Amino acid sequence: MNVRRLIPTAALAGAVALGATALTACSGAATGAGGSKDGKVGVTASFYPMAFLAEQIGKDHVKVGSLTKPGVEPHDLEITPKQTAQLGESDVVLYLKSLQPAVDKAVAQSGVKNVVDAATLTELEVHGSAGHDHGAEEAHAGGEGHDHDHEGGKDPHVWLDPVKYAEIAKGVGAALEKADPDHAADYKKNTDELVGKLTALDTEFKDGLQNTASKTFITTHSAFGYLAERYGLDQEAIAGVDPESEPSPARMKELQGLAKQENVSTVFFETLASDKTARTLAADTGLKTDVLDPLEGITDKSQGADYFEVMRSNLKNLQKALGAK
Repeated sequence: MNVRRLIPTAALAGAVALGATALTACSGAATGAGGSKDGKVGVTASFYPMAFLAEQIGKDHVKVGSLTKPGVEPHDLEITPKQTAQLGESDVVLYLKSLQPAVDKAVAQSGVKNVVDAATLTELEVHGSAGHDHGAEEAHAGGEGHDHDHEGGKDPHVWLDPVKYAEIAKGVGAALEKADPDHAADYKKNTDELVGKLTALDTEFKDGLQNTASKTFITTHSAFGYLAERYGLDQEAIAGVDPESEPSPARMKELQGLAKQENVSTVFFETLASDKTARTLAADTGLKTDVLDPLEGITDKSQGADYFEVMRSNLKNLQKALGAK
């Protein structure tokens, strides 16, 4: 039961990279990364998961720039003409087509030779609702009912599944090898190391969520369809249009019943949006609230400094909420 918070389709945006160099690149105004005079490969990543891959695989051989400042909801990104020009100076562009129209348009206009669309590196899936259309429900309740899906109704949140993220990592590594063949051996080595860490993370999730009192979790942002499917869980989202919108009375009543039936203890909210909706439902149902981070960006409010730390915080919060044994 994977119902999505509805947001405009388009390409992913928002990068926060690791390390001092990356933090410098990502601070202040969002920017692209052109080829640098020191011989490093200029990589422009559209949002945090893409930047993380570039930093982890490219390491000292790359200079990573960001299209979205830390703390900005990636789906709200607007790209300036200056950023579009900077994008055109990049050696490699990493993005996820059709999550954000602004990025799609800029990439199409950039003329960059090495463009990597993460959506082509793994199989995207449809994570529909359980027999009802919350988009239509929200539209009826006064919302716009936008579709928070990739092209063809497919869920774009592949980075929250360590297995699929590893598949994307392999594709990014291959792209960097092609763009900078002189350092191909290093990119391959770094890719293998990262895939190994993601495989270990997958095992942690598998073991940590194998025995739980409940399999259902409620969240404001239905970004966790791949994660839920991978580990045998059931995701239920509160509302449609955005995480700050009020759910319809019918949906609220439905979730109240579900919480009792499925032994749900916690309503999750995310770090880059208001927790108002989650707290409203929690207050009405006597449930707790906690954070489940969709990892679209890292800020000082994030429960960890990088992808792995935040994912392990998500695991810990899920284990607590679901009554892991």
